[in-house]
Amino acid sequence: MQFIDLEAQQQRIRPQIDAAIKRVLDHGQYIMGPEVAQLEKMLAEFVGVKHAIGCSSGTDALLLPLMAYGVGPGDAIFTTPFTFFATCEMIALTGANPVFVDIDPDTYNIDPVKLEDAIARVIVEGRVKPRGIIPVDLYGLPADYDAIMAIAEKFGLFVIEDAAQAFGATYKGRRAPGLAHVGATSFFPAKPLGCYGDGGAIFTDDDELADIMRSLVVHGKGGDKYNNVRIGLNARLDTLQAAILIEKLKIYSEEIELRQKVAWRYTEALGDAVLTILPPQIPEGYTSVWAQYTIRVQNRDEEQACLKRAGVPTMVYYVKPIHLLDVMANLGHVVGDFPVAEEAARTVLSLPFHPYMTAQEVTLISSALTGKARAKWVG
Repeated sequence: MQFIDLEAQQQRIRPQIDAAIKRVLDHGQYIMGPEVAQLEKMLAEFVGVKHAIGCSSGTDALLLPLMAYGVGPGDAIFTTPFTFFATCEMIALTGANPVFVDIDPDTYNIDPVKLEDAIARVIVEGRVKPRGIIPVDLYGLPADYDAIMAIAEKFGLFVIEDAAQAFGATYKGRRAPGLAHVGATSFFPAKPLGCYGDGGAIFTDDDELADIMRSLVVHGKGGDKYNNVRIGLNARLDTLQAAILIEKLKIYSEEIELRQKVAWRYTEALGDAVLTILPPQIPEGYTSVWAQYTIRVQNRDEEQACLKRAGVPTMVYYVKPIHLLDVMANLGHVVGDFPVAEEAARTVLSLPFHPYMTAQEVTLISSALTGKARAKWVG
């Protein structure tokens, strides 16, 4: 059994993928070829925004809007401590200060009430200036953007949606990553919509911001590539990856539906074990694209070992919150600063998940888990 089965999808559309790669090889425009513009148009239409800009990774998709907003030393960017390091890393790379905000215990996403408190505290302290917010749509589920955007407007901040795990998820009828001033996603192979290498994209309705980010993607170019008007990056999306993503995007809506069915099967199968296992919580008006199916168990090491003996692979996203990583020691955080994130890090466990999982596979995994669960849930 595989944790994520990328081969099943590839076999379904292998002829289309092969033909798409052949087209690129035939025309030979490997950098900024016509497939890049075609994909950007398709992505913008799918999400429902004016601009989609392909780039080299989900990490660069976070860095580019920070650069476009001119973020730098003395600025404070508010984000979650419970996610992959890249979110915080890009803030630090600009010279700005990451300010962490604890998460909601049910969704694992940034807690809007604590966010407003953190902004107010930073203003009173006066050491750095609040500039922006980067919520993360963790495990495929959007954060609470109505609340977050209202807070941003109140304090005059921008919001960058980190939807690296949530491309196509919905929040009150709107799709991620189109829920903030700017959205970012990743096309890393294991993501819900993944390519066969690194890739990412940025989304916005802001014409001026889009123009700046398109410039930044190609070394800060102006009217032509040899007239540079700002310091930028080499952050282009490869034509081959764009061609592959075009074919994968064509079936993505169906795959989202398949993901819903697999998640429903898991939740139904685990329903009798609610004292020992806490399944994912999806608020009303939201849909997740289930980048991972992540439960919480108090006796995680034991459960993980039992599942391994049954031939079931598992992963922990994330073992240690960002504020406790060695590289963040300069911020002076200690255990207990963000207790909800720390509790999640001790108890989360992600199970095998992909849109082509069979009902039998879900039953096998769920039985292996619930049959060994012993510790009463007290979270």
